[in-house]
Amino acid sequence: MKQGRYEICLSGSGGQGIILAALVLAEAAGILEGMEVCQSQSYGPEARGGASKADVIISDEPIDYPKVLQPDLLLSMNQEACDTYFQYLKPEGLLVVDSSLVHQIPTNRVVAIPFTQIARKDLGKEGVANMVALGAVGVLSQIISPQSLEDALIRRAPKGSEDINRRALHAGIKEAQAINLKELPPFITSEEEEL
Repeated sequence: MKQGRYEICLSGSGGQGIILAALVLAEAAGILEGMEVCQSQSYGPEARGGASKADVIISDEPIDYPKVLQPDLLLSMNQEACDTYFQYLKPEGLLVVDSSLVHQIPTNRVVAIPFTQIARKDLGKEGVANMVALGAVGVLSQIISPQSLEDALIRRAPKGSEDINRRALHAGIKEAQAINLKELPPFITSEEEEL
């Protein structure tokens, strides 16, 4: 693992399974890999359709402040989440978006994967897009093993949904493994590109 603190923000809307994905991520890092972890969440007043955000801090040393300040990795599962939380991403951070639902991307340093489309077309269930995204985030963060993510997912998945969730997780892992992070351009915002 990278030394020190690594902050991840998962964002989207209610009903997209953002909080479950964060819980699986935190359990994989904290319980299964023995790292220090802090997980928190917030969501709008609407249960479905309102804004939803979940933060996970992972560290190899004690976590002195439990809130994400500047995410190293921001997952945005829809346009509103991208627009709202992108401003907090570290300058050298990584933006990961669901390209099925995010079409205006504010930086060229982005990994765009159609999580919702993969869930709908390849797996036949749009509701597992969160697990496709989680598989990708696990690989792209470079701090949690795919096996720990799968084990934590199986522990957390609703009874009877383990197989579809496992397949969704592996679909995301496969997509992310095909991406070479070293080939991503340096961080430039769309405002800088206009200059």
